[in-house]
Amino acid sequence: MHACRGVYRVEHGIAVWLDDRAIRFAIVLHADHVVVLKKERRLQLLSRGKVIKAYKVALGSEPVGPKTRQGDHKTPEGLYVLDSRNAHSQFYKSIHISYPSWHDRALARQKGVSPGGDVFVHGLPNGFGAVGAAHRLKDWTDGCIAVTNEEMDEIWRAVPDGTQIEIRP
Repeated sequence: MHACRGVYRVEHGIAVWLDDRAIRFAIVLHADHVVVLKKERRLQLLSRGKVIKAYKVALGSEPVGPKTRQGDHKTPEGLYVLDSRNAHSQFYKSIHISYPSWHDRALARQKGVSPGGDVFVHGLPNGFGAVGAAHRLKDWTDGCIAVTNEEMDEIWRAVPDGTQIEIRP
């Protein structure tokens, strides 16, 4: 295999490499916004308002309605931030969602309950990567958004910390 001489050009999300034998192309995803459509079980990466990639997902085991308290197994709804990542979590990789917001905390306080937390976009549980896309046959998380490990790698590379995530019903 020949080494690349370098990137020739990156334009519209496509990197062009020139090596000794050919010009090679690779898709370079960079998302500036993430949208989750719970009803459709879909996570979309957006750049400048346009969907650049979409993934099928599994949600919390009680997916209808917003998360209102710890232990309800619901995936939150609203605007949050993907604020940190963990390459060594109990799942393949995980990116933290900034739930609960001040609004979520206020609603939980009114009800006298804890809003919960530890909500992530993550891959499959460690040791279960071979399950692959079959994990989407049933919503199974405690309120997180799950994708395959390969999909998590793409999301990991495409979405920087600080990116807004909008979770819709």
